[in-house]
Amino acid sequence: MKKHRSEVPLFLLLLVLLFSELTIQQQQPLSSRTERVALLQLRSSLGIRSREWPRKADPCSLWQGVKCENGRVTEINISGFRRTRVGSQNPQFSVDALANFTLLTSFNASRFSLPGQIPDWFGQQLGSLQVLDLRSCGIIGIVPPSVGNLTNLTSLYLADNILNGTIPLSLGELSHLSVLDLSSNALDGSIPSSLTSLKNLSTLDISSNSLSGSIPLGFGNLSGLRHLNLSGNELSGSLPVQLGDLGNLVDLDLSFNNISGSVPSDLRGLRSLQRMLLGNNLLGGPLRDDLFSNPSQLQVVVLRHNSFNGSLPRLLWSMPGLALLDISSNNFTGVLPDTGSNSTAAVLNISQNLFYGNLTQLLVGFGFIDLSKNYFEGKVPDFAITKSSLGNNCLQNVSDQRTAVECASFYAERGLVFDNFGLPNGNPPSPAPASAPETKKKSKRKLIILVGVLGGLGLVALLFVLLALLLFCTRKRGSANQIAIGVGPASTGGTPLPSGASVDFSNIGDAYTYQQLLLATNEFNDSNLIKHGHSGDLFRGILDGGIPVVIKKVDLCSIKKEVHLVELDFFGKVSHGRFVPFLGHFLERENEKFLVYKYMPNEDLASSLFRKTSSEDDSLQSLDWIKRLKVAVGAAEGLSYLHHECTPPLVHRDVQASSILLDDKYEVRLGSLSEVCAQEGDTHHSRFSRLLRLQQSLEQGTSDSSTANCAYDVYCFGKVLLELVTGKLGLSASSDTETKEWLEQTLPYINIYDKELVTKIVDPLLIVDEDLLEEVWAMAIVARSCLNPKPSRRPPMRYVVKALENPLKIVREENYGSGRLRTTSSRGSWNATLFGSWRHSSSDVAVIPTSSAAKAEGTSSFKQSGTTGSQGSNHNGSSSRRRHSKDIFPEPSDVQDVERQDQE
Repeated sequence: MKKHRSEVPLFLLLLVLLFSELTIQQQQPLSSRTERVALLQLRSSLGIRSREWPRKADPCSLWQGVKCENGRVTEINISGFRRTRVGSQNPQFSVDALANFTLLTSFNASRFSLPGQIPDWFGQQLGSLQVLDLRSCGIIGIVPPSVGNLTNLTSLYLADNILNGTIPLSLGELSHLSVLDLSSNALDGSIPSSLTSLKNLSTLDISSNSLSGSIPLGFGNLSGLRHLNLSGNELSGSLPVQLGDLGNLVDLDLSFNNISGSVPSDLRGLRSLQRMLLGNNLLGGPLRDDLFSNPSQLQVVVLRHNSFNGSLPRLLWSMPGLALLDISSNNFTGVLPDTGSNSTAAVLNISQNLFYGNLTQLLVGFGFIDLSKNYFEGKVPDFAITKSSLGNNCLQNVSDQRTAVECASFYAERGLVFDNFGLPNGNPPSPAPASAPETKKKSKRKLIILVGVLGGLGLVALLFVLLALLLFCTRKRGSANQIAIGVGPASTGGTPLPSGASVDFSNIGDAYTYQQLLLATNEFNDSNLIKHGHSGDLFRGILDGGIPVVIKKVDLCSIKKEVHLVELDFFGKVSHGRFVPFLGHFLERENEKFLVYKYMPNEDLASSLFRKTSSEDDSLQSLDWIKRLKVAVGAAEGLSYLHHECTPPLVHRDVQASSILLDDKYEVRLGSLSEVCAQEGDTHHSRFSRLLRLQQSLEQGTSDSSTANCAYDVYCFGKVLLELVTGKLGLSASSDTETKEWLEQTLPYINIYDKELVTKIVDPLLIVDEDLLEEVWAMAIVARSCLNPKPSRRPPMRYVVKALENPLKIVREENYGSGRLRTTSSRGSWNATLFGSWRHSSSDVAVIPTSSAAKAEGTSSFKQSGTTGSQGSNHNGSSSRRRHSKDIFPEPSDVQDVERQDQE
């Protein structure tokens, strides 16, 4: 009873103390007026929403990510915040207000868009800063040397940006630095030796850059280093023996470089090492047995794609914690040891080597085994049948093996006798002769099967004859009623690509493990989330070896249709340089599927069209015209391939700026391929399909997302071209209801008879001379033609490619040295396809009337231009004829059809 009474006051005392602490915190609002004003400035310049930073609330108490001590701001964390609508339209690196926080120890803006350069004053006015995290912010330019003045820094994260230039020598002055992460940028030059003086460094990650030269010898002095990642560069030279002095090193990743020579035995001093990644280099020679003689914590060993030879150290087979051993694509040889592995869940990949002999009990402990492209012989044990890849060996009773001659030659070179697949003559044994009753039964069964097959073939032949007659009659009716019915938007979705059941996954990229994808994305952490796509969530990741990738996570519970099968089928059948490189997949989970693509350094056109300069001048830096024209041509080439080189023609159905991915040289790689489908009906069948549809359905809305028709892709591409010309952000991603009014005001300024009009809608950030202005004008003309309200009068994509490749030939005479504008065209040539809509009846123009502003300035509308037939007025009121070169713009396949269109 006394014990109970003594516990009650203690409980009350704890409550009082807790209440007192809360009261103290509540009584410490932001006391500095200067810092409050600075926070409001930061809130405005970065476009931070009220839900995170409510204007009227006390920042120290209620603002997310803001921490204070004694009424002063010490930490600011805006990682992953979303900007306001206004702020997202013009995001900038506008953080000048940070200079007012003299006690600031941490600034974290990772995954918050800050396009622009790091200002020099960062290293001069933020002296108290200990943590600076600017990962995935879209930062450009160099790492300013003044960062070396932040001597209190313990963590510096600048990964996943677009930084270039060299690594400043001044970073060696950051004596307290524990973490330095400069990975996934475009840094070049050599690794500065000054980094070897950072005695407190625990993590150094400068992977996925363009660094060259050799690894500094002084790295061996960084005794506290635990994570060293130099992968994905162009480093050369040999492995420094001093690396063996890093006794605390846990991760060593030097893969995807040009490092040569042998692996020094001094690396056995890495007694704490858990991950050794040396794949994709120029290393060679044997591995010494004593390299793994010390007690080791090794879990991952990757030595693939080198030139190692000799036998594999015996101790490496039996590391107790081994999870992945990948020595594929080398010249290792020898037989497998008889003893079993101590591992119970490891992945073993020894493919593409020179191993031989029988499969032993060693393999029992591994979870999955890739033994392909070796010279193993004999029978396959039962335990290896279901969990092994065994192709291209010399094994018995297994398909896809080497020939007996190839196997015998290999063994003979080593003075060994090949067992000839265990048979006297190398041929499979003949079956024992069947008894007479069994022979009769088999003969009768064969006869029944033969009759069934012949009957089925006869029925199929009859159906083909009936179908041919039906098509013949339909064509006769169609030829009698031919009246320029163009290909318009279909009222239903198109024919999907063939079912994924027919897809051979083994030939489509690599098969990754779930563990690999978890490691690559930090268990699909939100910090690696790029966006929520309509067909799955996209994550940024780094695979073993430093390969930057994008991983799409398809949740079949929320996405009803299996869109991943469409993409797998597409990549299995289509190979073209204008599509995003597909690396592999993981499909073993029932409700989740994963697709892996190569990471595009410049992301997509939607995010690359504008980059922001430094916060000092508060301005935009846009893609120059050369890059814009390059992007337009590349995207048109990809769509032209789908429309004209695939059989049947394929429709992308999701053409917009965010689907146009850009590599490091701004070459186009089309993405968003989960909606690709075959065009509704082929060339011959399309007329039959048209007879079954109403004329009004052909000329209905222009951007139905379910449209499976090449004309729909052309329309969407027209919006992309206008986005490039005008700089109108988000135009290609918006629907017709959102853009109709804007188009009505903008399109009248695109006139084939007046170049100066287009200057009123050109992106004000574009700097173009007279020649480039004509190219801009030409692209605007192509965009206007692609946006024709009537699908039948939009140009085929192959013509769009030719027009964009030769823009000046759209607007100049064939002998265009004179600079005279081409004003009219001859019927039946390219212009009948590209410019037909400019000369037709006013019904085309009614959809997009001339704006009142244009009329006030004396602008000629498209309707006015069109009513002149094949004549047009230039600035002086004179008339001339527009001629187009047939070698650039070939004749349409059916000139009579085009002429009929002109006569409508």
